[in-house]
Amino acid sequence: MANFSKPTGPQFSVDVYQNEYLPEGGRDVNAIVTVTATGGGTGGTRATPLPAAGGSAAVVLMLDCSGSMDYPGTKMRGAREATAAAIDTLRDGTSFAVVAGTHVAKEVYPGDGRLAVADGRTRAEAKDALRGLSAGGGTAIGTWLRLADRLLSSADAAIRHGVLLTDGRNEHEDPEELKAALEACAGRFTCDARGVGTDWEVEEVKGIARALLGTADIVADPAGLAADFTTMMEHAMGKEVADVALRLWTPVGVEIGFVKQVAPTVEDLTGRRTEAGPRAGDYPTGSWGDESRDYHVSVRVPEAAIGQEMLAARVSLIVPDPAGGTPTTLSHGLVRAVWTDDMVMSTSINPQVAHYTGQAELADVIQQGLDARKSGDYGGATAKLGRAVQLAAVSGNADTAKLLSKVVDVVDAATGTVRLKAKVAEADEMTLETRSTKTVRVKK
Repeated sequence: MANFSKPTGPQFSVDVYQNEYLPEGGRDVNAIVTVTATGGGTGGTRATPLPAAGGSAAVVLMLDCSGSMDYPGTKMRGAREATAAAIDTLRDGTSFAVVAGTHVAKEVYPGDGRLAVADGRTRAEAKDALRGLSAGGGTAIGTWLRLADRLLSSADAAIRHGVLLTDGRNEHEDPEELKAALEACAGRFTCDARGVGTDWEVEEVKGIARALLGTADIVADPAGLAADFTTMMEHAMGKEVADVALRLWTPVGVEIGFVKQVAPTVEDLTGRRTEAGPRAGDYPTGSWGDESRDYHVSVRVPEAAIGQEMLAARVSLIVPDPAGGTPTTLSHGLVRAVWTDDMVMSTSINPQVAHYTGQAELADVIQQGLDARKSGDYGGATAKLGRAVQLAAVSGNADTAKLLSKVVDVVDAATGTVRLKAKVAEADEMTLETRSTKTVRVKK
């Protein structure tokens, strides 16, 4: 057994919720895997402490300084204030840099390809440098990300994180250039992305966050940027373990349907698998602090006779060894399949599985409804958004229900009967689209 030093970060536990019983001929097995990281606590009997890890955190703040940030001028002012607030939130000892993004990326502080170390002096210097920023030029987000990657790669830090703010579309580089930049940066650092105002592309900002395992959100009013950046940075400063992967091992004959994060947001991880040995694959989850997330794992097992049972999958939490040795298994859980002729047992749907199946559908129908509305298919939009209202009501997702009520008039939430609003504020529609994947946890 490995000898661990005193844990320096959270400990992990895995709980599996499923109905393992299948009818004769049944093959599809679904499970909700709850991963919990608890800082300093025991984390349950299955929790495994982490080996000591060197380094701290490194952060690069990427601030849009394109010409559109001057229209209105409150955007540039709000962005400077928000970046200053984020700098004030950095822990002492955190490595950091500020990048101004236009059609090129420019180091604002500290410069010369370096990162500064946060303390009273460097925070003050960085905020002084912000005061000299002005708006002008275009938008080429891929260049911002590549500079952030170069800066972050120079740091001996366990956690590498970016924060990106934009107010416009990525119009000064080809889509393939941004895609290539995201592919180059994926797995090297995480990044939260924010759109300010209403002139940016929702899917672009969400795509950045999705590729770099961060969060995406809208700040329609620049006055809200400072509070949002402070919260974002507090969350980043709470991260203690980087590069955690969900490892799925399956026996011979078992096919993987999908692997999705379903709380706090819906993110399909299926296509991001990297092979990790015979019948095993890793799905990236990014950095962790003191938090809990839920994942939906769906597999298809071979047919078996009544009374037989099998291990359908083993789910483990893996973190790489900083020294390049054998990865550490933080915790694991088992997904089972048991064949029975008891119809009550085999037809029962696990509450967690049912809840998150509905939450994933909710995210899908919101996007489909908004797409239909934009294309002029008002009948289709009404049907999809009505279904979204119904799902939000059933699951108790009050935040999403409130956002939906700004796009449709709700006649009867229980049946999903709605009418499209004749006029919808652009900020309200963008907020619903940006936050459509946010979920609520299953009611205990």
